[in-house]
Amino acid sequence: MRLILPLLLLLAGPAAAEEPPRIPPSTLPGIGGEDRRVLVPQPARPWSALGRVQTGLGNRCTGTLIAPDRVLTAAHCLVAPRTANFVQPRSLRFLLGYRMGWFQAAAEARAYHVGDGFNPATNGPAGADWAIIELAQPLHGPMLPLWQGGIPPGTPLMLGGYQQDRPEVILADTDCRAGAMLRQPKAPSLLAHDCSATRGASGAPLIALLPDGRHVVAGVAVRAALGAARGFAVPAEAIRSPHTRE
Repeated sequence: MRLILPLLLLLAGPAAAEEPPRIPPSTLPGIGGEDRRVLVPQPARPWSALGRVQTGLGNRCTGTLIAPDRVLTAAHCLVAPRTANFVQPRSLRFLLGYRMGWFQAAAEARAYHVGDGFNPATNGPAGADWAIIELAQPLHGPMLPLWQGGIPPGTPLMLGGYQQDRPEVILADTDCRAGAMLRQPKAPSLLAHDCSATRGASGAPLIALLPDGRHVVAGVAVRAALGAARGFAVPAEAIRSPHTRE
């Protein structure tokens, strides 16, 4: 535990209005020596349920439409860098299907909910680093449901988002696997994975394909390792939206 967490970095990162000069992938956290990410067709499922979460202060992250008026992302994406406090809901905007300045639909936030115990001053604990944004008006687009059935180690996964070196499009690792669950004393658990993803992919969904052909959200990406294609996500079974809160 003490050897792992100091090597992890937040995946949040600002995205420019135009694509910046290409950054060598090997220098980015969460990628490692071999960059397995590919450009994916955003009009196609499951990527059509993704969009960009942005704040008036310049934060840019990835989000997933999980219900007509609910967007899943990472809690640290909603923290103002200078004050280390949460941003106001009215400063949030979700752009569904964002690509190169174009998007399918957009909505402002009405409110949001974060994981119990998440501290914006420390951006932790990592296992509570999730947020569900309530949209002021519903979006009639494709959605990805949260999977509540658990993800065994070795489960095939995909992870894609608006990443630091290509912030205007979705890059995805479409052939990665779930690792073991990291159980932490007195802290929420994390799901390990070997998907390639770097800054800007905060809030991006870990996507699993069920035997019946449905895509579901297995977790939300929150941390990346230095020098390796490895990261951690909050498992979907630990996330309780206002629709499913018990």
